[in-house]
Amino acid sequence: MNRHAGSVNEWLYFGLALVGGYGDAAGFVIAKTFTGHITGSLVLATIGVAAHDWRVALGHASAVIFFLTGIPISVLMDRALAVRSSWPLIQTFMSIEILLILASYLALLSHTAWRTEIFVVCVALALGLQNGAFRRAGGTSVHTTYLTGTITSLISTQMERFGSAAIPAPVTAPDPKLKIFCGIWIAFVLGGGAGAASVFHFGEVGIIGAALILLAVIVGNSIAARRSLQ
Repeated sequence: MNRHAGSVNEWLYFGLALVGGYGDAAGFVIAKTFTGHITGSLVLATIGVAAHDWRVALGHASAVIFFLTGIPISVLMDRALAVRSSWPLIQTFMSIEILLILASYLALLSHTAWRTEIFVVCVALALGLQNGAFRRAGGTSVHTTYLTGTITSLISTQMERFGSAAIPAPVTAPDPKLKIFCGIWIAFVLGGGAGAASVFHFGEVGIIGAALILLAVIVGNSIAARRSLQ
């Protein structure tokens, strides 16, 4: 039972990493800013400031601000909803994320002058919520919206495992962290390619693909959870 639950947990995070890559790539193609991590957007914001292009700088800065805002909001929501043991916590977070992605597309359809900025705010907040709400898989700290932390953890873990002079006997056993990190890395890259390709092919409506993936993750996780209880 525990092993199966861990497997379900891992595949949930692979699906979320797919969404993270998709949303970040699609967001960049549409708005020319990174909506899933702060480093790139922060650099672009400083470039905008240096170029005295305040609207561009504000757009990139808003991605940083609302991504970071999503993290404490997710933590507070987690604490509030955890009191109700029967509340579908995972489905709630992903449903909110779906609504934010749909709102971002509706913003693009509007005729407001700030349509792109509203799009960035919605997608960045959605991915910030995801990053804050889903932080551990199989007892391992993970990130599903950017790769730097995951790759760094993967390399450092393997170096600690094989780099010591005295290698203990259990080192020959497969490391479960390796599977999780590699799976998230691959899913994120595939999601990024799919997100960019969707927007290039279908235009702005391509961002809806992230919501469809989330919906599939919700359904798949619900089915797996029911099977694990049988």
